[in-house]
Amino acid sequence: MAENKKTNEALNMEEALSQSEAFLIKNKKAIIGTVVAIIVIVAGVVMYKNLYAEPRAEKAQAALFKGEEYLAADEYEQALNGDSIGYAGFLKVADEFSGTDAANLAHAYAGICYAHLGKYEEAIKAFEKFDGNDQMVSPAMKGAMGNCYASLGQLDKATEMLLKAAKEADNNTLSPIYLQQAGAIFVKQGKYDQAIEAYQTIKDKYFRSYQALQIGKFIEEAKLMKK
Repeated sequence: MAENKKTNEALNMEEALSQSEAFLIKNKKAIIGTVVAIIVIVAGVVMYKNLYAEPRAEKAQAALFKGEEYLAADEYEQALNGDSIGYAGFLKVADEFSGTDAANLAHAYAGICYAHLGKYEEAIKAFEKFDGNDQMVSPAMKGAMGNCYASLGQLDKATEMLLKAAKEADNNTLSPIYLQQAGAIFVKQGKYDQAIEAYQTIKDKYFRSYQALQIGKFIEEAKLMKK
């Protein structure tokens, strides 16, 4: 009887760990996708409202337009480096129009492209060049960086960045996503207390979020693996 109990516990632990790993794989693209949506909706709207006064800024925004189309079509190489019909690429836009909001946005777009191309170190460098302090785009950059660090196997940096993103966002849209990802990484590292803390924050503070609906299961799994 005791032997069966130990076997069942071991199976539960393996299943929970597999679910945590699957969560990382499944949500890595989703997080990057969230970054794209947030940038386009929030930063894009702000830019369109404020850029018309400056000719250079207008030209920079126009230079971004084709890249945004490539990005939306998942054509990351062309979006990043340009094409043969006149579009320069996010990297050149960021360089040629430095100091403009469009160049700042180009850094973010470049990071997204690099991440999708599996060039995570380059993605992190691009994200680090983005300068923003709003409650959506800036945390989204940090969340994307956290995913890149996770993909590089730098799990401590990944959780640090994801927790920063969650704290900075402090909303039901982004914070629970990053907390759940951080929790999954903590589980993978065997840091069950930290995983439970991250999950519990979702349950207590972001209880209106989608992630809160099933977070109790993740809390119980982490507690089971801690035993």
